[in-house]
Amino acid sequence: MLIASYNPHELGDILVVITAQDTDEQVTIVHDNIAQVKSIDGKLLGYNFLNVSEILGHIKSNGQIKLDNSQVDQLNKALKNAGFKDLLEVDLDSKFVVGYVEELEDHPKSDHLHITSTQIDNGKKIQIVCGSPNIANHVKVVVAKIGAMMPSGQIIWPGQLRGIDSNGMICSGRELRVKNAPQKPGALILPDDFQEVGEPFDFAKADHLFS
Repeated sequence: MLIASYNPHELGDILVVITAQDTDEQVTIVHDNIAQVKSIDGKLLGYNFLNVSEILGHIKSNGQIKLDNSQVDQLNKALKNAGFKDLLEVDLDSKFVVGYVEELEDHPKSDHLHITSTQIDNGKKIQIVCGSPNIANHVKVVVAKIGAMMPSGQIIWPGQLRGIDSNGMICSGRELRVKNAPQKPGALILPDDFQEVGEPFDFAKADHLFS
C-alpha cells in the first residue's frame, strides 16, 4: 500500500507517504529531511519527505498523488542515502472501482445499516457495511477499496460497524465530489451501461451523470 499526499498551502514542501494504518503509539526518526514513522512494534507506517522538491522536482499536484515507478525509485534512493532500510513499493492499483452488489441483508444490530457482498475487480467479493438509504441488490456502485483516499482526505481502512467487518466503502456522488451530484446521503447507483464491474471508476465520465 502506498498513499501519497502533497498540500503545499497547508504543509509546505512536504510529501506525506502512508504505508499502513495509523497506530496510537508511534516512533519517529528524522534523518536528512526525511521523517520515518513506525508503530511501537516496528511496523512501517510511512514517511514525511521534507523539502521533497529537492528529490522529485516541482510537484504540480495538490492533494493525493499517484507516484509512478520513477518517482518511487527517486524516493527510495533518498531513503538509502539517509540510512533508512525500509523502502517503498510502487502501488498502481486502482482504489476506486465499479462494484456490483450481489447480496444484501439487514444488519442484525441496526435499523439502517446493511451488509453487502459486493463484487469488485477480478471477480473478488468483499463485505461492505453500508448505511445508504437507497442501497439495493443487483446494482452497480462505486467502491472505495482499502487504501483509497477520499476527496475529503479520509483514508479507507478495514473496520467494523456495530461489530460487523467492513472492507471498503460504497460511495455517494457527494462524497466523490461528482459534478452536480445530490447533496444528500445515498449511494451513487450507476447506469448498467456506465462501465464494466471491476473497471477503475471514470471520474470525468461521472461528471456528466447529473448534467
